[in-house]
Amino acid sequence: MSILYDPDGHLDAAIGLPLDRTTHLRLAHAIISAAADGSPGLADRDYEQIALQLTGHARLVAREVRGHCDRLPSHADPRVLAELVLDEVDRRLALPLLGTVRCAASRARLVRALYERLDRLESAIASPTSVS
Repeated sequence: MSILYDPDGHLDAAIGLPLDRTTHLRLAHAIISAAADGSPGLADRDYEQIALQLTGHARLVAREVRGHCDRLPSHADPRVLAELVLDEVDRRLALPLLGTVRCAASRARLVRALYERLDRLESAIASPTSVS
């Protein structure tokens, strides 16, 4: 397994790396669970590294979501909803990165929301009759 640290998404733009969905969703689930338990468990620098990793991955998935949006009509419901999620993702990724479980969990929720949108967009593209 390779882990990519590229928070600005420069490498993906140049070489088109595949998404490592399973690993990042497992990490997201673990961090969201840790935040819900209220037990820190890790040092601040560990949460900062996790938040950095999830930030980079969120940018990669957001790029995929944007690409899928471009394949749908501008008035299609799946595209409109995805664009709302992307606006929120852009806003939240612009916030400063902190070495806290709360910050890491916030980035984890972004990754999870982006994958949910990506799945819905892929379904809409595969079934063009449902997109009007």
